[in-house]
Amino acid sequence: MTFEEYLLLKKIDAEQFLAAEPARYEEWKAEFSQMHPESFTVQKKFLLNDTRRKYLVS
Repeated sequence: MTFEEYLLLKKIDAEQFLAAEPARYEEWKAEFSQMHPESFTVQKKFLLNDTRRKYLVS
């Protein structure tokens, strides 16, 4: 699973996220590549919710 596919599963618009917060996007992408998606979800749970609210897939 790619990071972009993961974001889509979490209903986060990857393009909007990348455009608005490129440093955070790249940091998360690097972390995601080093761990299992479920571990990433647990680690970023509250941050993912905030990010989803900002960049909800329409």
